[in-house]
Amino acid sequence: MYKQINYYGTTLFLCLIIYLARLVLTEIFEDESLRVDEWLEQNDLADYKKLFRDYGISTLSGCGSPDHLDRLPELPAADEKRLRRAAHVLQQRLVLRQWLSTHRLQHAYSKLLSLDVSSLEDVYWLEDSTTRHVLDPKDFGAWSAARQSLPTGKEALQTLKSDLWSTVVKNSKHQDAWTWGGMLVVSVSVCGLVTLAAMTQPSLAPEAKHSLLQYVTGKYLYAPSCKVEWGWEEPQQVGETMCFTVLCFQRNGQPYPICDTDDLAVSITHGTRKITAVMELGSDDPAQANTARVKFTVRTAGVYTISVTIGGVPTCGSPYRRSFCAGGVCARASRVARPLAALVWAAGHARALHVQPRDIYDNPAPLDASGQEGFSIAITPVGGEVDKELSSSATFVYDAVNQRVTMTLTFPRAGIFRAAVYYDGGLLLNGEFDCIVLTASDTATVQRNISSKRHNICYEARLLSGGKPRRVLCCISPKQFIVKDYILKFIPKRITSFRLCPSTKLILAPTPEGSGPGGEFTLDDGIQPPLEMVSPERDLIAATFTQLLIANCGGEDTFKNKQEFFYSEVRKAHARHAHDKVALRVARADLLRSSLKATRHFSLADWCKSFDVSFQGEQGVDWGGVRREWFSLVCGQLFDSRFGLFVSFNDSPTGLVHPNPHRPPHLKLKYFELAGKLVGKCLYESALGGSYRQLVRARLTRSFLAQIIGLRVHYKYFEQDDPELYLSKIKYVLETDLDAPDAAELYWAEEEYDHTGRLLYTHDLVPNGASIRVNNATKLQYVDALAQWRLAGRCRLETDAFLRGLTLLVPDHLLAIFDENELELLVCGTGELAVGDWRAHALLAGGGRDWQRLLAWFWAALNAFTPAERARLLQFTTGCSQLPPGGFQELNPRFQITAAPTFGALPTAHTCFNQLCLPDYDSYDQLVHALLWAINEGGEGFGMI
Repeated sequence: MYKQINYYGTTLFLCLIIYLARLVLTEIFEDESLRVDEWLEQNDLADYKKLFRDYGISTLSGCGSPDHLDRLPELPAADEKRLRRAAHVLQQRLVLRQWLSTHRLQHAYSKLLSLDVSSLEDVYWLEDSTTRHVLDPKDFGAWSAARQSLPTGKEALQTLKSDLWSTVVKNSKHQDAWTWGGMLVVSVSVCGLVTLAAMTQPSLAPEAKHSLLQYVTGKYLYAPSCKVEWGWEEPQQVGETMCFTVLCFQRNGQPYPICDTDDLAVSITHGTRKITAVMELGSDDPAQANTARVKFTVRTAGVYTISVTIGGVPTCGSPYRRSFCAGGVCARASRVARPLAALVWAAGHARALHVQPRDIYDNPAPLDASGQEGFSIAITPVGGEVDKELSSSATFVYDAVNQRVTMTLTFPRAGIFRAAVYYDGGLLLNGEFDCIVLTASDTATVQRNISSKRHNICYEARLLSGGKPRRVLCCISPKQFIVKDYILKFIPKRITSFRLCPSTKLILAPTPEGSGPGGEFTLDDGIQPPLEMVSPERDLIAATFTQLLIANCGGEDTFKNKQEFFYSEVRKAHARHAHDKVALRVARADLLRSSLKATRHFSLADWCKSFDVSFQGEQGVDWGGVRREWFSLVCGQLFDSRFGLFVSFNDSPTGLVHPNPHRPPHLKLKYFELAGKLVGKCLYESALGGSYRQLVRARLTRSFLAQIIGLRVHYKYFEQDDPELYLSKIKYVLETDLDAPDAAELYWAEEEYDHTGRLLYTHDLVPNGASIRVNNATKLQYVDALAQWRLAGRCRLETDAFLRGLTLLVPDHLLAIFDENELELLVCGTGELAVGDWRAHALLAGGGRDWQRLLAWFWAALNAFTPAERARLLQFTTGCSQLPPGGFQELNPRFQITAAPTFGALPTAHTCFNQLCLPDYDSYDQLVHALLWAINEGGEGFGMI
């Protein structure tokens, strides 16, 4: 009985010791967790406390570790940016504290923070006179020695910081082990063999995942014992779905059945981009219960970093580096490096063009010695058949260093030819273009005319359209193509003019054999009636037009090249104006009026200067932040529909804004001119690059953007700009038989009503239009005329005022090289489109396992897209690359994804409803290819002939 009581007493004493140890450990763990919660609250991230606990980030060192943060799911862009910035600051502070600890100055940490010293770099700039007043005199000698021991080189300092951070992480990881070791010693010394029995019980700390007996015998998941098996050989081509297997083992080498609670994390990165991966844990086969299969897809060639961790501890060999190479040449992705317009040749002279072979995902595709033989060219005289002899004379040579093919072509005779470049029978992306071949004398004439400073190049022609044919004079300058008539057969008078930009097409007609030099051509800009003319100097006119157009547009026809050319030309246009500072004092309470007053007398040179902005009644020095805030606030008010300068059509839910033809009386045209100047200023500052870059956060209508670049407004713009009118009237006119007896009577007039429904006036779309009925033969002309009035004519004064301000800083011929979508990307940028926010507020219409699989592919593809591709997709679906200030939550109607009743077709969109229709596909690769093809369709630039 006495022995039994003694045994029970010993057991109770052991339990008491273990209970007290648990209380101490729990307090330690909770204290560290409270520090993490406090850090999150200080950085306005308190909403993510539970997320950090769920992902096992319970220490400050874990909060400051990028590897730990990479395991978190994608956060909204603003929170992600704030979290990364706070983690960087925290890491710097922990490194500083560790550095102080190594020099036994850890008690000075809080005093240094009071001096705004939070990193080792700050230590350099802290003066000794300041430190003497803060530190104890006995510590000053140690501080001076420690400060002098800091390396002066940037690389050496970075190495020291890396070593200190490694020490911080190791101390954090081993803290629990030391605590448990002390507990074990106490238990053994007190209870002897009874402690061994307790080793079979679960550990008492809530963070422990295995018992002490498991720890001793090694029967627990141990990350360094885990291995990775790759399912491919290096280098692997991009585009295919890759799969690798993680084999999980215990510390003693036995297989470990992996499950969701084991915190297995995989991070795949390429540079700064994260790649979405899909993970499958375990298997129905018990022999493969220790396997985890990871699948992912890459589209960009290069070296990828794959990090595999378990509980934050890397597996054996992690992180890994795997190389992916480009796929085979794809004709529809390869392109010819050429300008927007036709090319001008000199007969008998060879000219080289560069062909850039690309794979299906736009990676430079390398070729072997025989790969260049896949390229071919077909050359056809205008109006004739393929000239096989001329086509076979072209040569293709592969340049392995620059990864491009040099195509050399010679035309033996003058004329107009159409060339088409193929690879394995497939036409290249922009491989079809026109060649204007001139004789040596004509080539010299064109070059002499273009290089002349007079810019009054004139050619004679006969005008065929508009009545009786008559002799006219065609005058071409870098900005205009002017057609002049003759008064009394020798005094020229202007008939009309066309802007020299890609939207103006010069169309050449086939020349019959034996008809002599020259031929017919047509000028059409989509705004005014086309002009048909004939001239013996037609080829000279076309060559001069082309050369000047290339000089205006420059480079190749990709958006990146257009943007670089645009910025270069804007810088050249204002090179003589110094970018000095000019003071701008405004009132925050009356921002627009005070800004207009402050800039009222600014000259062009003043607008080219850097604004030094200050708000009345506020202190602060403008180092760029105040200027950016002023730009953002002013543009936000100018383009806000609540202000009244720009409004949405009929309170359209899409929120796209357009100049307000019924603006309040106090909003004069000078406000539109100010808006144009600010947009021009933003473009000019962006051309300077760096910290000067400015973007305009505005959701402008497509029709207004089209007017800025000089395009004609037509009825198709209604679908995006005024979806209510498009659905209620335009579709009815287009789909209804207006000649039927029961059809509604429609006349060439538009009635204007106020907000109460009272008729204000009736506008005739054509002379006496109120009495002319629309029929089937004229309904297309009617809806176009309606668009030109509602989208352009009503707000002509406002648009002209805006363009006056814009062209003060940006020449209009430079804006004309872009289309509407490209202009919006140039002015507004791509914005921050967080996939998490996109996914959280998207409406989904579909069901079934196949639909869920398609959605998973779609979100994975969206994660892999570049910011520009995401902006294009948003633009394709909603008609605008910009979101409302509140993100996808404020998008009205909400972004919708519906299942299309087709298979393998291109995705379609209904911008009226912000709706994307996704067909079904066989694979993820097909979906990505179809999405990219759909969002980039029609964005390949302009042709000329």
